[in-house]
Amino acid sequence: MARLALLRAASLALLVGAGAPALAQQPPGNIAQAGLPEGPGKDLVQGTCSVCHQTREIQQSLGYTREGWRELTGRMVDMTPAPDQQKQILDYLAQHFPPAAKRPAKIIPGPYEIDVKTWKTIKLGQRSRDPIEAPDGMIWYVGQWGNVIGRIDPKTDNVQEWDLPEGSLPHTVMIDKAGGVWFTGNGNGTIGKFDPATGKSVVYKMPVTDAKDPHTGEFDDKGIFWFSLQQSDMIGRLDPATGEVKIVKTRTNAKPYGVKFGHDGTPWVACNGAPCIYKVDRQTMELTEVKLPLPGTTVRRIDISEGRIWYVNSGRGRLGMHDPKTGETREWDSPSGPGSHPYGINVLNGIVWYNESGVRPDTLVRFDPKTEKFQSFPIASGNVYAGIHRNGNVTRDGKSLLIHQSATGYIMKVTPKEPAVR
Repeated sequence: MARLALLRAASLALLVGAGAPALAQQPPGNIAQAGLPEGPGKDLVQGTCSVCHQTREIQQSLGYTREGWRELTGRMVDMTPAPDQQKQILDYLAQHFPPAAKRPAKIIPGPYEIDVKTWKTIKLGQRSRDPIEAPDGMIWYVGQWGNVIGRIDPKTDNVQEWDLPEGSLPHTVMIDKAGGVWFTGNGNGTIGKFDPATGKSVVYKMPVTDAKDPHTGEFDDKGIFWFSLQQSDMIGRLDPATGEVKIVKTRTNAKPYGVKFGHDGTPWVACNGAPCIYKVDRQTMELTEVKLPLPGTTVRRIDISEGRIWYVNSGRGRLGMHDPKTGETREWDSPSGPGSHPYGINVLNGIVWYNESGVRPDTLVRFDPKTEKFQSFPIASGNVYAGIHRNGNVTRDGKSLLIHQSATGYIMKVTPKEPAVR
C-alpha cells in the first residue's frame, strides 16, 4: 500500500526536468522506458518515475549528491508516507547518478549583478511556468502538469493555487487590460478566463476538432487574444467580447510557438519546427512566412524591441535578430555552444535576456546589442540547478524579469543591477 500511495503522489511528478527540453514536453502518463542500471531500487525508481516521464531523463541529468536528489525529488513527489521507499530511491539515484560534468554551461563573467527573489509553488510536480504581473501587483502563474493556476502576493509572499477545469493542462497565463486572468488549455483544446473570487473558469472551445492544443497567447492593444497551437500547426485569435474564435493553418510542422506584437500591433509568431517566423495580418489573418537563414533553426520564443525581432535559435544554440524594415537577420553563438538550447527570451530596457536550457546549470544570459557582449548567471532551484525556464515576462515597472524553474516549482523575480562605481 505504501508503494501505491507513492505512485499516486507521483502521478503529476516531473522527477528531473534536467533532461533534453523536448522530452520535458510530454504530459503525465505511462511512458516508454530507456534502461536503467541494475541495482537495488531500480524497479522502484522505474515504476515511480515513469508515471510522468521517460527514465532517460534521469540518465541525461546532471546528477546530484544524495541530499541534492532528496531536495529535487522532494519538489516533485511526496515520499514522506513511505520512508523505506524514499531511502531506496535516494540510495539508488545517489549511487548510479552522482554529480557529473554533463553538458556543462559556459558561464561568462562580467560587471553586472542581479538580485533574485524566489517563491515556492504549492502543488508538487506541477511544472509551474509563465509568471506574469497583473495591474494590482499580483504575480500569476500556471502549473501545467498539476492543472492549477496560482497567484503570488509579493508584499506578503502568500501563495495561493486553484484547480482548473479537468484536463486543461494550462500552458500559459495572460492578463487582459482590466486585470482579467486567462489561460490556454493545452490539454483539452480550450482557452479559459479564471475568476479568483469564485475559483471558476469560463471556457471557450476551439471551433474545429483539429485545433487541439492552444499553447502560448498574448493580448493585443485592442483586447484580442492571439495564440499559437504548436502540434496542430495553427494560429488563432479570440475576441473576448463575442467569444468568437478564428483559426488559420501554418505550413506542416511549422509548430508555431511564441507570440509577440510589433509596435504597430502586428502579431508575430515563432516556428519551433522550421527555420521561420510568421507575420500575421490583424484583419485577414493572412500569414507571411519570414525565412531564417540557417538550416536546423527552430525558434521557441521571440520578443520585439525598437522594431527588431529578437529570437532564440533553439535548434542551433544561437541568439538571433530580424529587422522587418530592412530584412536584415543576424545571429550570435550563445556562450554555451550549439547544444545550449536557448529558450525563454525578454528584452528589458534594451538588454536582451534569455536562458540556456540544454546545459547545466540552466543559465540566464545577458546580451547588450550595443556592445554585442554576453554575461551569464547560473539559475538556482533551491540548492540544486535543475530548472528549465520556458517563458517569462517583464514587470510592469520595466525594472525586473519574472522567470521560473519548471522542474522544481520555483517562481523568480530577477532585478538587474548596474555595476558599482569604483
